[in-house]
Amino acid sequence: MARTFTVSRSILIEAAATTVYEQVSRPAQMGRWSPENLGATLTGQDESAPVGLVFNGHNKRGPFRWTTRCTVTASDPGRRFAFRVHAIGLRRPRLSAPIASWEYRLEKSGTGTKVTETWTDDRRSWPAFVANAFDRIATGGKTFAAFQVRNIDTTLRNLKRELETPTSA
Repeated sequence: MARTFTVSRSILIEAAATTVYEQVSRPAQMGRWSPENLGATLTGQDESAPVGLVFNGHNKRGPFRWTTRCTVTASDPGRRFAFRVHAIGLRRPRLSAPIASWEYRLEKSGTGTKVTETWTDDRRSWPAFVANAFDRIATGGKTFAAFQVRNIDTTLRNLKRELETPTSA
């Protein structure tokens, strides 16, 4: 079976691109929307992350927890935010290797913003049969591409719900 290396999903959010960007570009806040990410540890303020910022992402899937090391690769306010995952471990990311890349593209659409979240599998050197076997064990029977479609859909729905809900005065 051929591997799918990239999946993307989009949603229209009735909020300005700058507002959406201010949220998705803060790795410590990602746990508010993601079904798998619990947030991140980073040095400095909890603000839009600049290119080159390194942070540790904290994740869970069922009873399993792990930490990843990530580096911001794109930080274009109101347009694009991206990072690559390049190390993984249980409490500390000890195993360095290309793992995945994540990207958020923002486009003005009417009175809102079209938000596209993309996951790219950076494990290109893994033989397909090894990756497929690992993926099915790690995801409960799915490939990572199929698994990430569900995660991305959930993240985007949660982000939309939060940004479109009026705040109390």
